[in-house]
Formats: sequence, structure tokens, C-alpha cells
Amino acid sequence: MSILDKQKTIDDLRTKIAACTRCSLHETRSNTVPGEGSVDARIMFIGEAPGRNEDLQGKPFVGRAGDVFDKLLASVSLTRDDIYLCNILKCRPPNNRNPLASEIAACVGSLDIQIRTVNPDVIGTLGNFATSYVFEKFKLAPVKISQVAGQVFEVDTEWGPKKIVPVFHPAVATYNVHKIDELIEHFQAFKEFNLKTV
Repeated sequence: MSILDKQKTIDDLRTKIAACTRCSLHETRSNTVPGEGSVDARIMFIGEAPGRNEDLQGKPFVGRAGDVFDKLLASVSLTRDDIYLCNILKCRPPNNRNPLASEIAACVGSLDIQIRTVNPDVIGTLGNFATSYVFEKFKLAPVKISQVAGQVFEVDTEWGPKKIVPVFHPAVATYNVHKIDELIEHFQAFKEFNLKTV
């Protein structure tokens, strides 16, 4: 798929997400948060769900967790322009509660289109929910993220081989400042996939 075709598919998806009423989250959202970044990125990061700031701005990872995420990207010489960034849910759950299984089921069709369209070489899963979904999707055994953070898993998909790298959600460092060093250490797994550093 050409970059122009990819961009059109993602733009069309954004329009559909903005009008989505598949679950009750559309009743409480300010904005949908479809995702953003390079449609031709080698690395895609998938988070959990928008928070308050994301809901207000319609952009992923713009709050305190976003500041941590930017620091993590910088630690491996990446910027948001180099990656594609999205969440499993495109609308904020009230009070930032965990996503419900029914909400995930209603929303992952959009995520699947994003994965298929961007077709990255590497998928970084940020936190438990993203890791669980991506591992299930690509038929990897269920794991606790604390056991596998920073490890690289290779899978064969209908769009070619992919590498899955689970890491803790950047938000953990907003609750525990000592976690940032661990996150940075885990993020080094992405360095080998960054063409700018090769």
C-alpha cells in the first residue's frame, strides 16, 4: 500500500471514529482520540485509553504520561514524527477507569485497521491492556507484563513478520518516580529498530 493510500485509509478511519456510537463512551467523551503519527512508521505504540487531557485535546499521550513517553522516545533517539501512536480505546472511560471488555470489543476493529494499514515492523505495547490484546491477537501465550517488559517477541502475521515489545505504561512513572529508570531500560529494546541510530 502506498503512503498516499495509507493516509487516505487512516483519514477515513478518523472520520468514522469521530462518529462512532458503538459503546456508551461516546455519551461522555469531549473528543475522540484516534491516534497520530507517521502512517509509514516502522514502530507503532499502542496504549490503553485516553485520559482527561487526551479527551480534551483529541490527541494521544498529552498529559503527564505523555511527558514521560516523550522522554522515553528521546532515550532511543525517536520523536513522535518517527512513530505511529494510538490506544486500544479511542474514547476516555469516565474517571479514567479501566476499559471494560465490551468497550474493547467494540473498539478494536479500528485498532486492527491501524495495525494493518501502518503495517509496522515493531509494535510496542504500553501497559497490561495493550499487551493482553496484542498477545491474544497474534496468538502469543498470555503473560503478566511485569514478567516480559522490555523483551522482544517475534510473530508471523498475514502482513509479514512483526516484533512485539511490551513495556510498562508511561503513567507508572507519574505515580512512582523511581520507575522511570526501569522504563528507560526497557525502552532500549526499541533502539535496534530505529533506522536513525543504525
